Amino acid sequence: MDALSPLEQLRRRLALAVGENAVFDGWSRKAVDSAAEQLGIDPVQARLAMPKSASGLIDAYIQEVDRALEAWFTPKRLAGMKIREKIRALVWHRLEIMGPAREAIRRALAILAMPQNVPLAIRISWRTADVMWRIAGDTSTDFSHYTKRMSLGAVYGSTLLVWLDDQSEGWTETAAFLDRRIDDVMRFEKSKAEWRGSSNRRLSLSRFLGRLRFPPR
Repeated sequence: MDALSPLEQLRRRLALAVGENAVFDGWSRKAVDSAAEQLGIDPVQARLAMPKSASGLIDAYIQEVDRALEAWFTPKRLAGMKIREKIRALVWHRLEIMGPAREAIRRALAILAMPQNVPLAIRISWRTADVMWRIAGDTSTDFSHYTKRMSLGAVYGSTLLVWLDDQSEGWTETAAFLDRRIDDVMRFEKSKAEWRGSSNRRLSLSRFLGRLRFPPR
């Protein structure tokens, strides 16, 4: 693996702090300056290291969340966990990592929903689901590779929306919602395995994902 450039190292060091400061300063140069001051980094170097656009700052932040997730879930931490437990723990710890930036995440979703940013939003969503499945140990390369990531992306996206508005202590409402959504995925994976190869009993993936996106509360 090629060594990281000094600017890339600086970008990674700054990214999470930029997200936390975006709670107050928005996804802006001001958030970069605040993060640099917080970490004792030259603001000129910080500006050079970080993307200039709001969408670029959001992307850099989310990439660092991915790295933090990978760093936390060592093989030792995952040892003995069933797949459902792994996925649940991955989604939950991801929310914990983003907790200090929760209000900035709300703004980030609005920015990524802008028409010019939709392609980036799709790439981020897929990358997030792929990272979590890879940490969980998934090595599938067939059609299952794609359906797993689509399903988890829908679970994570809907859970994220609930989390943003969750005022319960310890995010208990989000926890209950997440458990229900993961149960849906596990049932789907079981049904898919049982029905694989059947030409006249195919589960509608689009209908299933629609249920995940707009589930009953």
